[in-house]
Amino acid sequence: MKHTILSKVLAGMAALALPLTAAVAAPPIASASTVAFAAAWAPWTAYTAGTVVTYNGVDYVCLQAHTSQPGWEPPNVAALWKVSGGGGGDTTAPSVPGNLRSTGVTNNSVALAWDASTDNVGVTGYEIYRGGNLVTTVTGTTYSDTGLTANTAYSYTVRARDAAGNRSANSNQITATTTGGGDDKTPPSVPGNLRSTGVSNSTVSLTWDASTDNVAVTGYEIYRGGNLVTTVTGTSHTDTGLSANTSYTYTVRARDAAGNRSADSNQITATTTGGGGGGNKVLGYFVQWGIYQRGYHVKNIDTSGSAAKMTHINYAFGNVQNGQCTIGDSYADYDRFYQAGESVDGVADTWDNGALRGNFNQLRKLKKKYPNLKVLFSFGGWTWSGGFGQAAQNPTAFADSCYKLVEDPRWADVFDGIDIDWEYPNACGLTCDTSGAAAFKNVMSALRSRFGSNNLVTAAITADGNDGGKIDAADYGGAAQYVDWYNVMTYDFFGGWDAKGPTAPHSPLTTWDKIPIPGFYTDNAIQKLKSKGVPGAKLLLGIGFYGRGWTGVTQAAPGGAATGPAPGTYEQGIEDYKVIKTRCPSNGTVAGTAYAYCGNQWWSYDTPSTIGGKMGYTKSQGLGGAFFWELSGDTTNAELLTAMKNGLG
Repeated sequence: MKHTILSKVLAGMAALALPLTAAVAAPPIASASTVAFAAAWAPWTAYTAGTVVTYNGVDYVCLQAHTSQPGWEPPNVAALWKVSGGGGGDTTAPSVPGNLRSTGVTNNSVALAWDASTDNVGVTGYEIYRGGNLVTTVTGTTYSDTGLTANTAYSYTVRARDAAGNRSANSNQITATTTGGGDDKTPPSVPGNLRSTGVSNSTVSLTWDASTDNVAVTGYEIYRGGNLVTTVTGTSHTDTGLSANTSYTYTVRARDAAGNRSADSNQITATTTGGGGGGNKVLGYFVQWGIYQRGYHVKNIDTSGSAAKMTHINYAFGNVQNGQCTIGDSYADYDRFYQAGESVDGVADTWDNGALRGNFNQLRKLKKKYPNLKVLFSFGGWTWSGGFGQAAQNPTAFADSCYKLVEDPRWADVFDGIDIDWEYPNACGLTCDTSGAAAFKNVMSALRSRFGSNNLVTAAITADGNDGGKIDAADYGGAAQYVDWYNVMTYDFFGGWDAKGPTAPHSPLTTWDKIPIPGFYTDNAIQKLKSKGVPGAKLLLGIGFYGRGWTGVTQAAPGGAATGPAPGTYEQGIEDYKVIKTRCPSNGTVAGTAYAYCGNQWWSYDTPSTIGGKMGYTKSQGLGGAFFWELSGDTTNAELLTAMKNGLG
């Protein structure tokens, strides 16, 4: 219904009784706020979520974004909620901003950064306090405080606030000292005798001898693996949040009030305890397209016994388009109607407006049944990695788009973080990427900053460990500080794309005398990543729940010639384990992987036995666990997954 006079809009809207939304537990707003809403829309400009409208001394918050055109009513007036001056509304405070730190100082400024907070509705800003006094409020997670005095120490805290005016508790307090102080150009002496005074499974304690300076030493910078961890004023520090059974290297530098820094101290290496010879993460991919021809649904994860054996699920895939994270298949993701017999909890979906359906709703039900199971939203993959190059041009904007999609209020409770499957940074996959060696690190840094410490941030990465190969093409070592772990794709080394062979196992654990490409095997990739400073606890070993094969083969042993890829149910040269185990049973092993020769076909794949061997390797290397691609390839009683779980303990 179109109106051309504002008074008609107000009259029409004043009679509305606005209902409670599911997103915020608050009473309906009064008719006065309807008037406030209409007044806020004049003169018909866009109105954004999170904005607070004040009418007659009462604050109302807009919970949804709106657009309008001149002369038209707002499309949804039921989006304002009372937040002050009358009770009701959102009363939940945001989480505390994490890891407040100084990222740089000058003689008149201090640059700050912190990890993002979360909120049940949405964080709208961060209040910056200097010496306990409010300086300003910003919307991002960085701020540069300017106009300061040289050679002066300043203390800071940060508080998050939401649209309802709820504020978090204070962040950690830090002190930063501006540079300057006249003509002082003399750096402090080098800190002496850096040493570890103790370790646990997640901490390393350090101490060192004090430095001297012509004026005064004001602090010591602690570096782990060449990256600044923190600055302290004393001569000891305990580094926390580390991985068990992992080696870390440290150096320390002294600094004075003028910003002069000493040279690096001696370097030491300390190894955390525990880990039991490796972690026990068991992660599996669930593919959204599995609900179609394969007929594999979230309920199958439960009925097969898989859900009880996994710690994490990666939901594949979201797309990457125009520099942003986007939905890959809306029907499969959140719209498909599930009947009672198809549903995890035996309850059919509803057609209620706004109700969540599809895989997302089924995953929600699965997590309710298995509260310790975590789910990550994975973006990219072989087909959809082409968009990462553009995303890398503005990592901050990309990370923000991903956060808003993963944390969409309709399904925010479903996901515990994000996984990036970029095939491959600064190298070639389906297409070739030329975004540079630093692009992957920059993207992962931005994702960690946006998702904060309360969400998981992971990545699936290449297993090409040869010199000059794909691992060397990107800074996986530098990016490791921002990820919880890497899923190392230690499969698909060889396959029917080389139509004439030679036949070779697609997931070799070790090398062998007739390997077609030297260095193309799992252990080489793991050792390469460790040499770049990636902790073993941040590496998950990859297992393929499928086989790869050739046809036209005349010899049973590996290394034979072929005429092309073997036929497969969905694609030439590849077949699910549940099919190939009986169609072409294994009759040998090579490089820690099974192979099979039947008729004129040659296949390689992992069996429960070879998986047991690979899990033993995972533990011996102190890796964080293992993952697999993908759930629908296993048997109905999950025999491959069971072997993984049993092998890791």
